[in-house]
Amino acid sequence: MTQSGGAASSPVTYPPRRSIVAWIFFDWAAQPFFTLVTTFVFAPFFAAALASDPAQGQALWGYATGFAGLCIALLSPLLGGIADRTGPRKPWIASFGALLVIGSGMLWYAKPGSPAAVPIALAGFVMATIGAEFATTFNNAMMTRLVPPERLGRLSGTGWAVGYLGGLVSLALTLGLLAADPHTGKTLAGLSPLFGLDAVTREGDRFSGPLTALWFVIFVAPMFLLTPDTPRTGISFREAAGGGVARLKATLAELPSLPGLGRFLLANMIYQDGLVALFAFGGIYGAGVFGWQTIELGVFGILLTITGTLGAFLGGKLDDAVGGKPVILGAIACLLFACLGILSLGPGQVAFFIEATPAAPGDGLFASLPEKVYLGLGLLIGMVAGPLQASSRSLLARIAPPARIGEFFGLFALAGKVTSFMGPTLVALATTLFASQRAGLAVLIAFFLTGGWLIAGVKVKRGG
Repeated sequence: MTQSGGAASSPVTYPPRRSIVAWIFFDWAAQPFFTLVTTFVFAPFFAAALASDPAQGQALWGYATGFAGLCIALLSPLLGGIADRTGPRKPWIASFGALLVIGSGMLWYAKPGSPAAVPIALAGFVMATIGAEFATTFNNAMMTRLVPPERLGRLSGTGWAVGYLGGLVSLALTLGLLAADPHTGKTLAGLSPLFGLDAVTREGDRFSGPLTALWFVIFVAPMFLLTPDTPRTGISFREAAGGGVARLKATLAELPSLPGLGRFLLANMIYQDGLVALFAFGGIYGAGVFGWQTIELGVFGILLTITGTLGAFLGGKLDDAVGGKPVILGAIACLLFACLGILSLGPGQVAFFIEATPAAPGDGLFASLPEKVYLGLGLLIGMVAGPLQASSRSLLARIAPPARIGEFFGLFALAGKVTSFMGPTLVALATTLFASQRAGLAVLIAFFLTGGWLIAGVKVKRGG
């Protein structure tokens, strides 16, 4: 066991390395849902094979993502307050983890041609999203009890990197062994799908849901077994239900006296909304604009996840060297550039006005120039997404009052969810109004510009 303490507080005892590694494995366990379901396998399958057309698929997926985010926003204050006052986080992680498992399992039954396929897919996705997001929130709330504040940046970056690696492995398994091209019947590795999965009815794509559920159950176990939980406070659930909300209101009322914290939380809320929406529609955009199928999208996802893993590791080191704020601003600038670049692309167009030859059948993966540019921009997004999220957590650790770091990490988690429905919903509305996937993604530029402007005004100590 290790100890750390300050002049104004008694020494704090931290758990051994195996407990920290077990906690990090939660990211490995949960990430396949975001990689397989929300981005690279099931979401594009939904848009291409279940919805009537890609634009409608993007809109429906956006509304579902927005509804899930709204539910999270409405429930976060109450549940976060209750958890803070009662103590333990693991019961909450188990409950919402079960929701993730059930919702992901439902996706198997979204069979093309079935009249119930779209409702089943959207209901399962909403349920699993709520479960995954809340389980992640309560897992993050355990972080400040694992390492001293000066090591939170490294812990945060390592967690993101391990999560990306878990997504990469699950995606490689799905593409190499399970999901097949409906025309050839072969996986990316040139094999027939395992378990006799039928390529015509897209069973490999649909199996991404049950695989996500099984993966979570197996790999979340070390956290439950080895990572110590927050001790019970002795406060009953009923007492906490009222007291938690009252304390949240008092903290929010105090934010104007802590202008740097309030501005940071608002900035994080806005640029995280944009990032959620960008990831939610990245695969769908590739499927709709370039006609990418499971193989193209899967290779895209593997490459993006590799850069994401590398970016998270390097971002943690860069955070230690120059501080969290410069890393966040640099990441936002890269995301703005990527969004503008994506908007400039079409099947036969680059940089808005430059004509390019579209890919022809049989040309191979990413054969056209617009596809290559989209691939490059996607890799850039993957490279900076991890550092953006990890450095946001470490920056909060630097600017929050040390004696109340746990309280403000809880508020940080809440702020990240309160408006998480806005980005996907506005993308869906713009897509519907203009019947264009480009119009949907254009709204994200405003999110990143506003978030960058707000974070630029946050005053931090040197190195923060």
